[in-house]
This record gives sequence, C-alpha cells and structure tokens, in this order.
Amino acid sequence: MSDEMGLFEAMYNCRAMRRLDTREVPEEDLVKLVDAANQAPSGSNMQGARWLIVRDPEQRQRLADLNRRGVEAYIGPQTGRPDALPHQSADKRARMLKSVVWQMEHMHELPALIIACMEFGQPVDAATMARGGGSIWPGIQNLLLAARALGLGATPTTLALGDREAVAGVLNLPDTMGAFCLIPVGYPLGRFGPVTRRPIDEVMRFDRWS
Repeated sequence: MSDEMGLFEAMYNCRAMRRLDTREVPEEDLVKLVDAANQAPSGSNMQGARWLIVRDPEQRQRLADLNRRGVEAYIGPQTGRPDALPHQSADKRARMLKSVVWQMEHMHELPALIIACMEFGQPVDAATMARGGGSIWPGIQNLLLAARALGLGATPTTLALGDREAVAGVLNLPDTMGAFCLIPVGYPLGRFGPVTRRPIDEVMRFDRWS
C-alpha cells in the first residue's frame, strides 16, 4: 500500500492487528517506521526515545516468554477484567481476547518486535517511568500510523514488559533506560477497516464538563 495514504484515512482505519504473517518485513520499511516515530515531539525537546528492532529468533523467543507471563496474568480468572463494556459487546471483547492469545502463542514467529524505550540519563525507577510517558507515546503513535500507511500491522502491548529487570536483561538495557512498549510488526492476516469508537458527543465538551 502506498505510503501516501492520507493522514485522516490512516487514523480512522488503524485497527489493532495482532494476527500477523511470518514473512519478513524489508529492513528499509522497519527503519522508516522508527524514523517516523523519531519525528514526534518530546518534553523539553530532550529526544530521549530509543528504539530496538528485534529480529533475532532467540531474542524474539525470550520476549515471547515474557509476554506469555504477562498475558497469562491478564487473562487469569482473578483479574477483574470486564466481559463487556458500554462501547464493546461481550462478543467483541471475546474476539479481542482471542487475538491477544493468538499473539501470545505466535509472538516468537513474528518478523519484527519493536521496543519503545526512553533514555533518562539517570537510574530508572517507577517514578521516572511515570514521568516519561508523555515523551514516548507520541512517537509510538507516529509509528502506528506509519505502519498503517505502509500496509503493515502494528499493535502496542505492555504485557511483556512488567518485569523491568528481566526485560533489561534480555535487551541489554543500561540502568538509565526503560522499556515502555513492545510493538509486533508484520503483514496482517486480517483486513484493515474502520475502528469503532465512542461517539464524539460522549467524550468531548467545550469549556467545562457537564
């Protein structure tokens, strides 16, 4: 698909794509995704975002193992996860959960896992990570939109990154760098289409909430 897709078309048709083909994504396209992410703003223009593209099979397996631990905790019976939401039926929730499980079972086979990190210049702790989100998530969104424009599936997950020490060990991160998000990237097995979101009159007000 052409990378000239309109911005609004990309935003309104950027479904979560967890089921991905195993065929290789060209390196130049992966670099293009990170280059798009790198154009995003950051607090005080510090530009602390760092990006790891994991293609090595052994590394993918290690990350897949960490993701399995996170997913199993997420889908466990004691999580309090709702079966349905006002804007998402039980059937749609179940399909989403099935896709999460599919991704868990196949993550080690997916062609590229991109890890969004932040370099803080000081040892990372929970408070440091909490402050860094505003400077990394804009880049992640840029990456997702760039992937959509290139016809690639890319869906962020944090389930693999709950054990910060284990993640740092797998990725050889210094103690000044924290991993925020893992983004599997590949050619989608499903179809792109419009996203389903709450109507704008439910989520927006002018001047004050009423």
